[in-house]
Amino acid sequence: MQDPMIAMKGVSKWYGDFKVLNGVDLHVQPGEKLILCGPSGSGKSTTIRLLNRLEEHQEGQIRVNGIEMNGDIRNIQRIRADVGMVFQHFNLFPHLTALQNCTVALRLVKKMPVREAEERAMRYFERVRIAQHAGKYPGQLSGGQKQRVAIARSLCMEPKVMLFDEPTSALDPEMVKEVLDAMVQFARDGMTMVCVTHEMGFAREVGDRVVFMDRGEVVETGTPADFFRAPQTPRAREFLGQILA
Repeated sequence: MQDPMIAMKGVSKWYGDFKVLNGVDLHVQPGEKLILCGPSGSGKSTTIRLLNRLEEHQEGQIRVNGIEMNGDIRNIQRIRADVGMVFQHFNLFPHLTALQNCTVALRLVKKMPVREAEERAMRYFERVRIAQHAGKYPGQLSGGQKQRVAIARSLCMEPKVMLFDEPTSALDPEMVKEVLDAMVQFARDGMTMVCVTHEMGFAREVGDRVVFMDRGEVVETGTPADFFRAPQTPRAREFLGQILA
């Protein structure tokens, strides 16, 4: 078996006196699509924010692509180069066009010439079906269009892992499908993905494994077929009963 792309062992995290994660063990194989689900406050978003050091853990070990996440800034930079992240609220620069939002990191971080950066960005714009809006500013785009720009921006860096933190939660219902369709396409291309989502249809279609979290702990892990058909724990059954009602 290949070494895992992501390995978390005994990871705990506090906010002051509140323990938001309690001894989390988690692994993700290269090419695997892992779905994190659970009630609000269960630690899902914190878990993925640890994977690119947006949050710092206090106990346990995290390794991404064989690199340990510790206080060494060089390790953090190497991991961030391999990890892309898409947030709930897009985080686009309002004073830059969609195209400029996607090329700024290529030019400043990767030192890529402008023309080469724009050509790469347009390739990903085509794939998320947003190319016709490349010259528009975020204020001129719908929520679904902004999120697809954000996905393209992360993919432009050609990461080895993509993290999604409830990418459709801030969207109007009619815009959700266009974002999920873009995510499905890249999942089928073999991208390693960790996705926090309440979109259970997406989880069934794309996920290789579902991890159910509650109160900062991994409660249950299984394939989507097993998890949705016959959850093993009372807490998971209660959660699915509410969310699928």
